[in-house]
Amino acid sequence: MAEAQQVQTRIPSVMEDPQAGSIARVYADALLDAVPTEKQPGVIEELDSFVHDVLPKFPEFQRLLGSAIVGRDEKLRLIQNVVAPRASETFTSFMKVLARHDRLDLLPNICRHVGLQHEIRGGRRRVQVTTAQAVSEETQRAIEQSLAQSLPFTPIVEMAVDAALVGGMRIRVGDTVYDGSLRARLKQLQQRVQQRSTHEIQSGRDRFSHPERD
Repeated sequence: MAEAQQVQTRIPSVMEDPQAGSIARVYADALLDAVPTEKQPGVIEELDSFVHDVLPKFPEFQRLLGSAIVGRDEKLRLIQNVVAPRASETFTSFMKVLARHDRLDLLPNICRHVGLQHEIRGGRRRVQVTTAQAVSEETQRAIEQSLAQSLPFTPIVEMAVDAALVGGMRIRVGDTVYDGSLRARLKQLQQRVQQRSTHEIQSGRDRFSHPERD
């Protein structure tokens, strides 16, 4: 029982922690708000390169930035000596803000949210379309056109495959899922049958509890 509870409550990483995601989005918005619109692509590229190119090449530096043992002053010194000479003033200042608030471990999450928020501000949003099997390019174009006509923003369609869907498709926009798959319809049918059975059982109990008088 304890093991089952541990599996249910364990958060594998900050990338999957809802609270960490909310905090990362706040910092992502703060970074975008601090930069003029025309300069945002450059800052986004700088952040993305630092997270995905620089840090993986220097794992010890990455460990020091994300360590809870290393103090804030030491992290600020590292940023000033290592990052500042090679980065823009805006990016360096942002890194120092994260260091002062002990949020450097959220860098990958912040990087992801910066990209997403930039797309949203530009009238675009990512839409994940999951089908039971891979679709042809023609079908994918038809899906993209249909979504573009139906949604109040420009969709950036990401296709995925999940054989468990059986048929149909599942469309995810942010935290909202529009599930038109056969699996979803079968589950809805199962739930209706269960509800009906529960109602019939309860009705039978009520009849036994209150027998009709002769």
